[in-house]
Amino acid sequence: MIAVIQRVTSASVTIDQKIKSKIGRGLLVLIGIQPDDDKNDIDWLSRKIVNLRIFNDEENVMNKSLKDVDGELLVVSQFTLHASTKKGNRPSYIAAAKPEIAILLYEEFVTVISSDLEKQALTGEFGADMKVELLNDGPVTIIIDSKNKK
Repeated sequence: MIAVIQRVTSASVTIDQKIKSKIGRGLLVLIGIQPDDDKNDIDWLSRKIVNLRIFNDEENVMNKSLKDVDGELLVVSQFTLHASTKKGNRPSYIAAAKPEIAILLYEEFVTVISSDLEKQALTGEFGADMKVELLNDGPVTIIIDSKNKK
């Protein structure tokens, strides 16, 4: 699983010109799922994201987690994170999990991270044409791959 984590002042997902989800201060997490991802990837990545100390403390040092600041969370599936651009100019998405696998893992990820955060994560809609808007705070953007734990 690959996650692109963006610290935001606000973020939203719009589908068919209607806002599906909107958050204030918190994290926008774009998730890319591979066929070999499993519960271990979900659990590890969820804990890592919820406890990542990327919010400023009283001394303006990034020392607080999403939980510490009672931040909000918006999770959006994005298969294009697994694009291969090694050959030619048209990306290949062969490394991304097919929907029948990805949907189950995505839903499980949202359930686990909501539990770890102790509040419901908001989402986009798997497979929909989504318009994602965000105001990146910092900017702070971090990429984490659950296959690179060490």
